Amino acid sequence: MRTIPALVVGLWLLACIVPARAAVTMPAFALPAAVDGSVVTSETYRGKAMLITFFATWCPPCLQEIPTLKELHAKFHQQGFAVVALSVDEGGADVVARLVRRASINYPVLMADRATTRNFGDVVAIPTSFLVNKNGQVVKKYPGYASRVLLEKDIESVL
Repeated sequence: MRTIPALVVGLWLLACIVPARAAVTMPAFALPAAVDGSVVTSETYRGKAMLITFFATWCPPCLQEIPTLKELHAKFHQQGFAVVALSVDEGGADVVARLVRRASINYPVLMADRATTRNFGDVVAIPTSFLVNKNGQVVKKYPGYASRVLLEKDIESVL
């Protein structure tokens, strides 16, 4: 039983001494919107802070995040912030568009392609989100479900 606390302390110490990675520029994208197929580019968001989230309609944690993402988008939109969801669904845009309408999603939902998932560092698990500052730098990655408290605090730090 002593190995678990020692492991936790060891990981904590490692996290404290490993230097943080420098921010990297967000990869450019031009992707079709799930609802109407119009192409949305990363240039649309120049000068805005963003939370880019990769998700799928069949992913329970992804669906669980939707209410939080809607609230955060609404709360911070006027301050130059946007949530942008990138669907990795292989069933096509119709499946995603139905979810957008059913869940009344208030933020852009785009259809990701393989190049985009690769450009964001080979996204292999969902949900995976990236916080981008107003200078277009990815400052944080969230592998898996991220709580509202954490996201809100981090979003406030980039506004």
